[in-house]
Amino acid sequence: MKNQILKRVLILSLVLALAPVFSLGAKDFGILLDQSVSFDDSLDFKYSATLIPWFSTPMGKRSDFFISAGVSAGYEFNEWKIIPELLRTEFLFNMAESGELKIGRFFYSDPLGFVASGLFDGVYYSVDIGEVSTIGTGLWYTGFLYKKNANIAMTQDEANTYAEPVDYSDFYRTYFAPGRLVFAFDWQHPGIKELIRFDLALVAQIDLFGGASGYHSQYLIGKAVLPVKNFVFDIGICAELAENSGQAELSFAGELEIDWYLPTKIYDRLSFLGRFSTGVLNSIMRSFEPITTVSHGGILKAKLAGISMLRLEYTARPHESFSFGLQSSYFILSDLGTYEGLPAGPYNGHFLGNEFYGFLVWGPISDIQIRAGGGAFLPVLGNANRNAATLWRADLSILLSLF
Repeated sequence: MKNQILKRVLILSLVLALAPVFSLGAKDFGILLDQSVSFDDSLDFKYSATLIPWFSTPMGKRSDFFISAGVSAGYEFNEWKIIPELLRTEFLFNMAESGELKIGRFFYSDPLGFVASGLFDGVYYSVDIGEVSTIGTGLWYTGFLYKKNANIAMTQDEANTYAEPVDYSDFYRTYFAPGRLVFAFDWQHPGIKELIRFDLALVAQIDLFGGASGYHSQYLIGKAVLPVKNFVFDIGICAELAENSGQAELSFAGELEIDWYLPTKIYDRLSFLGRFSTGVLNSIMRSFEPITTVSHGGILKAKLAGISMLRLEYTARPHESFSFGLQSSYFILSDLGTYEGLPAGPYNGHFLGNEFYGFLVWGPISDIQIRAGGGAFLPVLGNANRNAATLWRADLSILLSLF
């Protein structure tokens, strides 16, 4: 009975989301069609298509409203799945004295982009402090998001539920993301003498349903960006203090990025990115656990928990409608027990292997974007599990703006 009620509520929400698109009073609206196909080393063919209607309108002189929804049809493991979802849906109010208020389902990202990043349900208020900095604070709940797009799996039970397909006979448990309350306080400074930009944030999450065995965490995040001629230096660090089943834990993560904009006739860039996280050292120093799982690597798609990555990338845009990129990413285990992705353990060393990945993006007209990518991950170039099979994948996606 409970599942049937929840299903009807979701369907009604999507109907209400779609209704304004066809309203005669619509100020601006459209429909996107996002299709993708992939083929990988498992010899499994995957196809997905998502239809995304959206609608936006001003609401008076100081506010705007935007709503979008999606219906995805996917073919994987010889089975079709249809998933409805409410996407970005927000009220934006421009307050007096340079303030801005967001209410609804909207995008938020921490300064580093790998602690909490994605759509969240809640409220966020930001205000300019003088002419040089901005502060903001937000509060969100994650339990009404679709789990595959929320990417929240902080405990093993949550990871197991995330891997399950949506079952409409057990809709509540298999569709929604874990219920967590997320808080953020941000401070942004555009730069000392317009040179160095600073971003600071305090992010925290509370496991509302984990009880005594829940995982609660707080993150102190700092980031600095320094442009020097054709170079941009980006450094950031995050300290996590967590309570895991009543046990206090401490962990760290950080990144260093160097971008070199080459003095050539085309727009191209050579980048180095290093992302690092602590592993399990003792009962206090544990592996870093972000709120949302941001994938690292085009093939491996590793979670930044118990793993570090070094990447060299070249990107170029020889024409305004065409760009491409080449990446080489090396993955290093922070410890030999935390990482649970592919290639699977047990591991004999910390060097997991190297991934090579390339992509092309072509927009022949403004309403069409075509992206193709592919590559391989080679465990033989590490010492963790040299005998594991090579992982590879090729994918193609087409984004169409129907009107």
